[in-house]
Amino acid sequence: MIRGSWRALVWIGLSELCALSLWFSASVIAPELIESWNLSHNSEAWLSSSVPIGFVIGALFSSSFGIADRYNPRTVFAISAFLGAILNGLLILVDHAFFGILLRILTGITLAGVYPIAVKILSQWFPKKRGLAIGILIAALTLGSSLPHFVVMFFSSLNWHFVIICSSVLALLAAIVVNWILEDAPETSEKLPFSFKLIKKVVTNKPVMLANYGYFGHMWELYAMWTWLPAFLTASFTRQSPGISHWFIALSSFISIGIAGGIGCVLGGLISDKIGRSNLTIISMFISTICSILIGLTFGQFIWLTLILSIIWGMSVISDSAQFSAAVSEVAEVEYVGTALTFQMCFGFLITIFSINLIPIIQRFVGWEWVFAFLAIGPILGIVSMVKYKRHEFNNVNGIIGHFK
Repeated sequence: MIRGSWRALVWIGLSELCALSLWFSASVIAPELIESWNLSHNSEAWLSSSVPIGFVIGALFSSSFGIADRYNPRTVFAISAFLGAILNGLLILVDHAFFGILLRILTGITLAGVYPIAVKILSQWFPKKRGLAIGILIAALTLGSSLPHFVVMFFSSLNWHFVIICSSVLALLAAIVVNWILEDAPETSEKLPFSFKLIKKVVTNKPVMLANYGYFGHMWELYAMWTWLPAFLTASFTRQSPGISHWFIALSSFISIGIAGGIGCVLGGLISDKIGRSNLTIISMFISTICSILIGLTFGQFIWLTLILSIIWGMSVISDSAQFSAAVSEVAEVEYVGTALTFQMCFGFLITIFSINLIPIIQRFVGWEWVFAFLAIGPILGIVSMVKYKRHEFNNVNGIIGHFK
């Protein structure tokens, strides 16, 4: 263990939490932006899906040019968080949907210099046995992504500009912490460059692609759930109790997505060390599948029942997230691990764009009662893939044992 690594993890996690508040900063004030920008309801989903579009563009650019290897990762993180804060803050000056969506795409590009770079920095501080550390980092990402729901509790009765300003200030704080407080790790991790030429080796490696398919199913559900659960809770709670406070709905969203998700990440990392990576992903996706099907049946019913189920869903939907990249890094050849991980991340976030945009369309036909069942398709296919991946693991272990007999 590198001396000072846990202290570094605290600063990395805090910075990640603050910077990722930019992701959903516009989504939580969607009703206000729809009115201010004269957005159609069909365009509402682009407030959230525009960020992953930018993220994929930024991740491909960063990986292709080896930004994290050419420059100090702390500097890359700090500059990205700073630019993200500025671009996010400019939303308060925009009065047209086109420029607003463009700023969200550009913000997503800057976030590609935050989350993947944070993983890079973490790998330098934890060259071995980083399962718990990665779990804590993903927990920070989850909590940070839901932080705007917490912020809106205090500013819901005021101007929506305060929510945007607050998330930008948090991102600036992240840049300050990483640049001036976090230290460089005494050791550097091995460079794992991305190359388009190596993608063929990735897609022809069956175990790698099985892990990827599991991740793709996971991502089909995750960001669509994070985006639309607050809208579902709002509609459900107001039907059951028309006079319910907006702050209670915002708090419920924050607890379900952020608090529960953060706990799920840490528990997922700890449990996977005991029962195995593939087993953890299968169990997590099974629970999230059940939740996505059942939660609609609680629509307009008892608030406590809906909230309990949404908390369980919030824990299970993210608890396996870190395990898919770990699985790929184990079965991919060292030559193309970097390419495999970039491919997994970019394709996974591209998938979120479709599921985020499809939810409001389907909701108009089947209502809130059944729309989330549509998301169950992802984890179900993910379970099938990870069961096959588990068989590969089992065959590999038996092959190694047989070799030494």
